[in-house]
Amino acid sequence: MAAGSTVPRRLIGRTLKQLREQAGIPAVRAYKLIDVSAQTLWRIETGQPGPKIREIDVNALCRLYGADEDIVAALIGLVAETKSPGWWHNYGAAVPSHFDLYLGMEESARKLTTLHLNLLPGLLQTPGYRRAVIWAAYPSMATVEVEQRIEISAKRQQRLSEDPADFSVTMYVCESALRWAIGGPAVMAEQLRHIADLMGLPTVSIRVVPMGIATPLPLIVGTFTLMEFPMFANSRLTEPPLVYVEGYTGALYLDKPGEMEQYRAACKILRATALSEPETRRLVLSIAEEFE
Repeated sequence: MAAGSTVPRRLIGRTLKQLREQAGIPAVRAYKLIDVSAQTLWRIETGQPGPKIREIDVNALCRLYGADEDIVAALIGLVAETKSPGWWHNYGAAVPSHFDLYLGMEESARKLTTLHLNLLPGLLQTPGYRRAVIWAAYPSMATVEVEQRIEISAKRQQRLSEDPADFSVTMYVCESALRWAIGGPAVMAEQLRHIADLMGLPTVSIRVVPMGIATPLPLIVGTFTLMEFPMFANSRLTEPPLVYVEGYTGALYLDKPGEMEQYRAACKILRATALSEPETRRLVLSIAEEFE
C-alpha cells in the first residue's frame, strides 16, 4: 500500500533542518530565500501537513546549505511523494486529525512493537469489538461513520498478510484487556478466537503480560506503539524510530534519543516477563471458553 505523503514530508523537513543547522544558516535567511513565513518554514522542517513542498524551494535551500549532490537528488526525488494521498484520505472526517498522521506512519513502518493495557490493538480487533469501542467513545456518532471506521480498521489489518520481511508486529497485551467484556460475552469470545487464529501468521507475535507479575512496569509505561522504518525507496534516507502514545483527546509522537532508549528498555522487560506465544494462545482460548 502507498504510505501517502506523511513519511516523505517528514524526511524532507528533518533533513533540511539538519542541513541548515549544520551549515549554521539562521532560519530567517532560509524562509526569506523561498519567500515564506517563519511559521511556514517551521511547518516544513517539522513535517507538518499543509505547506506545499516544491522542488524549486528544496533545491534552493539545499544550495544555500551546501548539501552534496546525492542528498539534493534524494530530497528532490521525495517531493513527488509528498503529493500522493494515503488511502485513508478517502474517508474524510471519519479519520480524526491526530490519527491521520498515525496512519501514514503505520503504513510506512517496517516493524511495530506495542503494549496495550485495557483495550486490544486495532490491528487485532474484529468488527464487533471495534463497533462496541466506537459506540462507547462516541455514542451519538452516525452509523455510517461508525461503519467507515470499521472499514478503515479492516484496511489497516491487511498489512498483517504482507511478507514478514516487509512488515512485522510484536504485541504485548495485558491480561486485563482479554477479560473486559467489550460488547458482551459473544463478541469477546469471537474476538479472542480471532486473536488465536492471527497468532499463526508469520508477521504477528502476540504475548500476554499476566496480571500476576510482580513488576508494575506496564502500568507505569502505559499503552504505546514503537515504530521502526525501512530505508525510503530510491534514497539513503530513513525515518528514525518513534513512539506513538494515544490519549483520550489527542496523541503524542516521541522521537528524542533518550525517549527511545527508555521505551526500548521497557520492551526488553516486557519480553522477559510476558508469557510465551504457546502459553499466550492457551490463555486466550481458555478465556474465550469462559465467555462462551
